[in-house]
Amino acid sequence: MLEVDGLRKRYGDTVALDGVSLTVAPGEMFGFVGANGAGKTTTMRIIMGVLGADGGEVRWKGEPATFETRRRFGYMPEERGLYAKMRVAEQIEYFGLLAGMAAGEARRSADALIERLGLAGRRGDEVDSLSLGNQQRVQLAVALIHEPELLVLDEPFSGLDPIAVDALAGVLAERTAAGVPVVFSSHQLDLVERLCDSVGIIKGGRMVAGGTVADLRARESRKLLRIVVTGAEPGWTDGLPGEIVAKSDRPPHASPASSGPERYDEVILTPGDAQQALSVAAGAGNVEHFGWQEPSLSEIFREVVA
Repeated sequence: MLEVDGLRKRYGDTVALDGVSLTVAPGEMFGFVGANGAGKTTTMRIIMGVLGADGGEVRWKGEPATFETRRRFGYMPEERGLYAKMRVAEQIEYFGLLAGMAAGEARRSADALIERLGLAGRRGDEVDSLSLGNQQRVQLAVALIHEPELLVLDEPFSGLDPIAVDALAGVLAERTAAGVPVVFSSHQLDLVERLCDSVGIIKGGRMVAGGTVADLRARESRKLLRIVVTGAEPGWTDGLPGEIVAKSDRPPHASPASSGPERYDEVILTPGDAQQALSVAAGAGNVEHFGWQEPSLSEIFREVVA
């Protein structure tokens, strides 16, 4: 288990971290989210020992993390830490040697990762000739080469196409299934919501919310109501009580030309009175759907950091 307890860090008069704490259990995927400059990267660098903390502690398996402890961690920085002119296979093997692996062991592990990450056709290419997605795959292979006990990944999905995202997500799922804790930061909140067992939201160097997505939804102060009505006259939504968060006048994924002759309205609102909202909707047309909608992680994030 990874435990981060009360981390503090200042840069002159700027407070980067103000008592950040989090826990990641074996086999858990933890999503670390926050705005730019909130403290995610600083926290990850302290976990890895790249930065020293002004206060607080990082513990691994109940003991303070040391240099030897951190040699068993895998790290993927947001800025690529690769040698641009080194060939893919050579580069991955080299990082295995730096992690203390024997040459044959590093070669076998590199070969397996190259196959698993879809880099077989690029093994002899120089890194700077690769696409962004393939560079990310190489960076992940470097983090995985020594079979780490913990993975710390800073924006690993940034700039990737959906196929590359699925490939990386699949590898991470394999590692968590084997009991490896994974911490990754991302601005792609839909991806965090889909992949992560738990989430931590950081703002201004402080953890402002944490837990499973279900836990965060339960704490969400705004309850959202979704109403779908067909056949209503334009302007009927003006009579709804509460604040309209979003609305659409055609089915999801439909083009303007395909919405058909019957008007379709989907409304998401924070109702002042749910029964009154139902009455207004029923009086306007055919109510196809009326029910509470669970907030997405993006909506929870906006609510928490507002």
